[in-house]
Amino acid sequence: MNLVRRLAVCAAVAAGSVLAPVAMASAAVTVPFQIDPAPFGNPNGSFDVPPIRCATVVGEQPGTLTITGGKDGRWGCLLSADVHWLNLSTGAFGSARLSDGLHGFPPAATLQTGTGQVAVTVVSTVGGTTTPGLATFYVP
Repeated sequence: MNLVRRLAVCAAVAAGSVLAPVAMASAAVTVPFQIDPAPFGNPNGSFDVPPIRCATVVGEQPGTLTITGGKDGRWGCLLSADVHWLNLSTGAFGSARLSDGLHGFPPAATLQTGTGQVAVTVVSTVGGTTTPGLATFYVP
């Protein structure tokens, strides 16, 4: 009976070590951040331009993150904004542009950053004073 119990424990540990990375890779995490487009970067926005709520989704695919809106349906981030990123762990960097939000698709950009700690800035391409949104994320 003791041998059967040991074999069952070993089998459970082996199955858990095989399935754990799959479960971790499929667990997408959404991390919100804010962009302040109001004059002089007022963190409360203004009467005509409230703060813009963006979000980053990490963990959907290894080594990638998606910049999108923080509201329902992934809406709420800037349209056609510039996104610049730097992988602080590897030194890799790049840029992209959020999509235009046409035809019912929310603005988004998927970045191939690789695994590591990644710093991201999102800057409005529309005229006016804008404080860029800056955030860092761990990309699995």
